[in-house]
Formats: sequence, C-alpha cells, structure tokens
Amino acid sequence: MKQLFLYAALTLAGAGCGMPSFLVTPVENPSALNQVQVRPGQGLFAPKIAIVEVEGTLINERSVGMFSSSDNPLSLFTQELDAAAADPSVKAVVLRVNSPGGSVGTSDTMYDEVIKFRQQTGKPVIASAQEIDASGAYYVSCAADKIVAHPAGIMGSIGVIFEDFDVVGTLNILGIKPETIKSAELKDIGSPFKHMTDKERGVLQGLVDSYFERFKGIVSANRPIKDPAAMALVSDGRVFTGQEAVKLHLADQVGRLDDAIALAKQMANAPGASVVMYARPYGPSGSIYAELSQPQPRAGVTTLALPESAETLPGGFYYLWMP
Repeated sequence: MKQLFLYAALTLAGAGCGMPSFLVTPVENPSALNQVQVRPGQGLFAPKIAIVEVEGTLINERSVGMFSSSDNPLSLFTQELDAAAADPSVKAVVLRVNSPGGSVGTSDTMYDEVIKFRQQTGKPVIASAQEIDASGAYYVSCAADKIVAHPAGIMGSIGVIFEDFDVVGTLNILGIKPETIKSAELKDIGSPFKHMTDKERGVLQGLVDSYFERFKGIVSANRPIKDPAAMALVSDGRVFTGQEAVKLHLADQVGRLDDAIALAKQMANAPGASVVMYARPYGPSGSIYAELSQPQPRAGVTTLALPESAETLPGGFYYLWMP
C-alpha cells in the first residue's frame, strides 16, 4: 500500500498536480570574457572602439559576499586590455573612469599596463573621467594619450594617504593590555594596539613622501605641468571640477563619454567604428553606460542578490580620495 501511494505521488508530481518542485540550475562563471557591442558601427566589418572600466576602489583583491565574489579589479582590467590588444579590429580604447583611487601598488600596476598597451599596440587610449577621477584613478588616467574631463565631475586629489588608529585608551577602559613579541623595534609599526612613536611616524612619513614624489613624477611626465608653483597647486590634495582641471592642464578637454568616444575614433582614423565592452557571460548590455559586473537572471533561474557589506580596505598606502 505504501509503495502504491508513493508511486501515485510521484506520478501526480510529474504531471504537475502534486507538490511544487524546485530546479536548482548551476550557472557556470568561466574566466573568459565576452565581447558585447553597446553601439553599432557602420558596415559589415566595422572597426571597434573598446571601453575598459576603471571603476570603484582600485585594489588587488576580490570582495567576497555570502554567495559570490566580485572580480579582482586589477585582474579584470589587465584581462580586458589584453583582449583589446589581441583583437586587430579594436582600433582604440576608452578608459571609462569613475573611481576615487586605490592602493599605491594597484594604481601603479594599472598605469604600467596602459603604458605597455600603448607601446605594444600603437592603439590610442583616451581616459574619459566620469563623476570621480581622483588620486589613484587619476594616476591611471595619466597613462592615456588624452584625458577628457566631465564638466561636472571631480578630478585631482594627487597625493598619498596612510591611515592608522590608536585603540589603547579604549583597551585601558576595558582592562585589556595587549602584549606583542616581536623580532625588532619596528616590526609592529602601525599597530593600533600601541601609541605611535616619533621614530615610527618618521619612517611612515618617509614612505608617504617617496610615493608622493613618484605620483608627482608620473603627472609631470605625462601632463604639461612644468611650473613648480602650478605643480604645487594641483598636488596639494585638493580636487577640481572638470573645467578647472582643463585650465590647470590636468585634462585635455571638457566632455562626456560620447566626446571621448568621438575623440578615440578620430585618433584611430575609424569614424564608423562600433563600440564594444567586455563582460562575463550573462552580463547585461544595451548602452555605453551599462554596468557589466553583475550577472543577469535567465529564464527558469532564480537569482538571490544580497547587498554587499561595507568595504574594509586592508592596511597600507593609498592613492585614494577619502572625503
């Protein structure tokens, strides 16, 4: 009797008359990039302008959520540039920049990747600043042939920051005394569990000064800012509007993303070029401002999206605008 009942239940379920069933379909997330056309060109075999994103905090690690993790910004950036370099139909690259900057090492590496791309391919690169092109993001923009600044955007914040905090007073209130066993005097430099000494502050300030000189050297080598007074003005940490940035030679012209694309077509002698971006499979598309980093749901697949937790940056030195 039990077997008969089980058979009947399975039969009804299969016919759609029984208990609801759920199909869990795994969706692969390969490392390969798909090329997505976001604006058509002219002709059957039109050349291409590739948009490569420089967005969010530039850091060499992935942000991990409960069910998924985002791309490593440096890894994705390098992969997209490699794809544009390997495709002979891609005639120029537009960097779509919307970032407050990031770590010193990641910013410097992304800058080098753009320089290498230009040297090895001869393809022009245009940096298109959006709302924010600050600090490490501007460092990367300096590697481009031209910089187009959004008239209402923010640009600048040339400088270095190292942030530390001291929780010794709080620990004392709680009756907690940290103990550290170290191999040398400066091994725990920057630890929040002790007061910073003058010697430690001097060492850290020396590193900040060194990175700052490197940043100013990058700006001086790529932008027509040779007057020491002008360099002092643009590198005191402040930010400027796009129009001010052009007047100070931080950017070449005021314009929006369309203007940067038009300039890329002009410099590449490809007036009828289409515009493409790179995306993981199942990424959305449809316009040059499409966000391509989040997967789109497909028919028959239920997607659960949870908000990301607030980003906590690892300790270190940053080319980062932190208003």
